[in-house]
Amino acid sequence: MIEVSFYEPSEIEDNLLGFAVIIARAEGRWVFCKHRERDTWEVPGGHRETGESILETARRELQEETGAIDYTIKPVCVYSVKGKTSINTRDEDESFGMLFVADIFSFENELHSEIQKINISDELETNWTYPAIQPKLLAEAVRRGCLR
Repeated sequence: MIEVSFYEPSEIEDNLLGFAVIIARAEGRWVFCKHRERDTWEVPGGHRETGESILETARRELQEETGAIDYTIKPVCVYSVKGKTSINTRDEDESFGMLFVADIFSFENELHSEIQKINISDELETNWTYPAIQPKLLAEAVRRGCLR
């Protein structure tokens, strides 16, 4: 079973943060991504590369996965995922990331990453790539007052 927990940034060492996930909006609408190899939807995000700050990771992933050019981005909280996943090999493994929110004001005309397309929608997606994780991240951002 997957367990998602939330922390203040000061509670978790920065070097443990391996992922950035960004809940993005454009003109008050949700921004979702569809990976070329999947039939599901996800919010932008990905792995932290060596030498990057977690904010640099979030900016890079947002730009790569949505084509965002002009945007604001801010951290919400640290999250953890405990349990067996594509990243965690054992039930007791736990991985950490930083959750961000972003408002996108303009996009590039085409995508240059593994993302096939983006969907800008008034409605939340229901066909999630990570259904045990992504809706909980979204709910936490709403609970903390970071999304309307």
